Amino acid sequence: MAKPQTLKASERARTGSGVLKQMRREGFIPSVIYGGGFENKNIKVHAKTLTDMLSHAASESILFNLDVEGSDTQLAFLQDVQHNALTGEIVHVDFRAVDNKTEIHANLPLELVGEAAGAKAGGYLDQMLHSLEVSCLPQDLPEGIEASVEHLEIGDALHIGEITYPEGVKPVQNADVVVALVIKTRVAKSAGAEATDEAAPAEAE
Repeated sequence: MAKPQTLKASERARTGSGVLKQMRREGFIPSVIYGGGFENKNIKVHAKTLTDMLSHAASESILFNLDVEGSDTQLAFLQDVQHNALTGEIVHVDFRAVDNKTEIHANLPLELVGEAAGAKAGGYLDQMLHSLEVSCLPQDLPEGIEASVEHLEIGDALHIGEITYPEGVKPVQNADVVVALVIKTRVAKSAGAEATDEAAPAEAE
């Protein structure tokens, strides 16, 4: 399961766009924390610290122990990250205050495990989805989802509903959505044709 990371923050006053730009130039990211039964709180976090944390994380669906200066530490889920469309830099983040009874939705990376039987036979494994949206309680949040594809033959597909999820984790998308499928390739077709040709004389006899 994913462990919460500690992130320091400080409160900020409601300000205009000019002041927010200055805040970013000083190395901070304007942020807000909401939920948890209290009013929205405007905060700021160090840009380099958060960027480094995200660069080493499997996804942006992260839990934080948010240490706000002058307040108690609050468990929070990184709900939304806004990036500059040109530079990719983070310009704003939303944190959602949670506790161990708060259901969260997370977008997690999906890793296919094993070699598909159909791929061994010359087919091609095509992964349609590389991430899945799931719901769970904070203490059950995994870093990613793994799905075995070893049983897939040529022409078979793996659906969201067929994946085995960690305890407490449920998929949000429809169960019949295709995650991966094994496609017949020219190599597989040729192998099949050769097998048919070899079998033909025996049948004639």
